[in-house]
Amino acid sequence: MELKTALGMALRRARKSKQLSQEDLAGVSSQTYLSMLEGGAKRPTLEKLDAIASAMDVHPLTILADCYLLLDEKLTLDELFSRIRTELSQREAPPKPPAQSSA
Repeated sequence: MELKTALGMALRRARKSKQLSQEDLAGVSSQTYLSMLEGGAKRPTLEKLDAIASAMDVHPLTILADCYLLLDEKLTLDELFSRIRTELSQREAPPKPPAQSSA
């Protein structure tokens, strides 16, 4: 399965789990565009994915996690989250903001 197909399936699953129609999301995207996304014919920008997820009251990472679980049927949710948790814990800590002087 292609990534865009899995993403489309994940979008559809999220929308249906919230009992929403494509028309219910007309405030963020046209029904035609949503249909193309869900069918794997288009790929959303990160901003568009965030807007659609927000309109469904779903975190965008929920959709992305479901997408990758669909791509690899052997991968479990626990395995995926464990890998993400490990990778995030190994990243470099963000720089600390400079101390403000008291004048």
